[in-house]
Amino acid sequence: MSDHTGEPHLPPPMQTTASGIPMPAAAGPSDVAPGLDERLGRPGEYPFTRGIHPQMYRTRPWTFRQLAGFATAADTNKRYRMLLDKGATGINGVFDYPSLRAVGSDDARAASDVGRGGVAVDVADDFDDLFTAIPLDRVSVSLVSSQPVGAAPHLAMYLAAAERRGYDRRALAGTSQNDFLMETAITIAPEALPPAASFRVECDVAEYCARELPRWNPISVTGYNYREAGADAPLELALTLAHGRAAARELIGRGLAPEVALPKISFFLDAHADFFEEIAKFRAARRMWARFVAEDLGVTDPAAQKFRFHVQTSGVTMTARLPHLNIARSAIQALSAVLGGTQSLHVDAYDEALSIPSEHAAFIALHTQHVLLWETGVAGSADPLGGSYLVEHLTDAMEERVGALVDRIEGLGGLVAATEAAWVHTELSKRAFADQQKLEDGRRLVVGINAGLDDDGDGLGHVEVQPFSLPPGALEAQRRRIDAVRARRSDTAVASALDTLGSACTDGVNVMPSVLAAVAADATLGEIGTVLRDRLGRWHFPLW
Repeated sequence: MSDHTGEPHLPPPMQTTASGIPMPAAAGPSDVAPGLDERLGRPGEYPFTRGIHPQMYRTRPWTFRQLAGFATAADTNKRYRMLLDKGATGINGVFDYPSLRAVGSDDARAASDVGRGGVAVDVADDFDDLFTAIPLDRVSVSLVSSQPVGAAPHLAMYLAAAERRGYDRRALAGTSQNDFLMETAITIAPEALPPAASFRVECDVAEYCARELPRWNPISVTGYNYREAGADAPLELALTLAHGRAAARELIGRGLAPEVALPKISFFLDAHADFFEEIAKFRAARRMWARFVAEDLGVTDPAAQKFRFHVQTSGVTMTARLPHLNIARSAIQALSAVLGGTQSLHVDAYDEALSIPSEHAAFIALHTQHVLLWETGVAGSADPLGGSYLVEHLTDAMEERVGALVDRIEGLGGLVAATEAAWVHTELSKRAFADQQKLEDGRRLVVGINAGLDDDGDGLGHVEVQPFSLPPGALEAQRRRIDAVRARRSDTAVASALDTLGSACTDGVNVMPSVLAAVAADATLGEIGTVLRDRLGRWHFPLW
């Protein structure tokens, strides 16, 4: 971007954050509101602005939880084991679109999507293959089952597979994403459950886990996906906190002690491109959640006050042009997550704008985390940016903006009501459209898209990246497996289990025990999903 005189043609630097928070030219004491010491506290102490552990990564590194999932369970298992062998300390299992929506691979609607965008699972046998040779008593597993209609049977199948191998389900550690907003406002899945019904299933899973699975996190509020769908940082965090509040109140209303219910709610946030704004967002999240728990709910237990979260670097910021620059993008975003105090982290691979990550790209992404931990020194002190005039200014401003949005959602009757009224999707769409306009008119620059293009014709920007090729045959393999399971099972037992599940749906009792029983009878994912939809209803998204 030069006229060859050495003078670059560059726009002036941004004077606001990506969400519009003004950036002081040089932050100083006057940019930070009085009472900073009270808002900060110490790491590991209320209000947890500076982190949920006293020494953070000095004694407890974040979990390296890389995402993986494609084709069949056997194919994905090889990737899991490669990542663990290379230093991953947790697994994030992502499922294909039919599996997320509890639609069977043998359903005609699923044919083009089986094994694409995630791993295909249909029966408990798939979970046997998915976790072959992985020590489930030592590896924390995250089931990235975003829609509750899929999250409940996925968890049941995981538990069945683990118990077949002799594991005690109460000893299993992990997370279910299980977020009702995903199918009702983010992806707007075909045949989604209505928002209230989807939220009910989400909380059924959470209630069951609180009573039966002490080491399992049954809800991971997916602020990440809200952000990738168009939210800016304040809206991402507002939706996240509003969802957490709704789940907390519901679980306590079901008779769970706050000290039991609240630690079961975890969170999943996006590390986007605006470095300091993202750090401020993570810090504000902890403080706002702690204050809600202490002041609104009156809960003094520190474990219940802690906002525990996973971070993924931003997929929507990855570019297909100049894809190797995505290594830099992901590394910088990951650094913001670490400086913001995340508990676990996934780093996006450089080829994710082109395909499912190749093994080489996944390898580089994983080792990016090792570089951060071992080479940069950022883990040597808890909250190393705490007290920075700029960071504290942005943290306070983020809290103010997020608080106003949360109040707006509460004024609409809460997050379920705001979703039913299409407010959530409308806000996401408005912000996504405004952000795209900034990109198109040059107010937001992305290298390789509207800046830093290879205009000189020297070919430096045209490095070939071979997209990952899916192993063939996933659709055929899944259909054969479904046929084999149906041939061995008792149709009478399956029909009885599915009838019991249907009754649980209509009677208002927790559906999770009936889902477990249906899985034990070898009901398929698609059959369970059909019962949930038939009995709980299908949502027709309102026009606005």
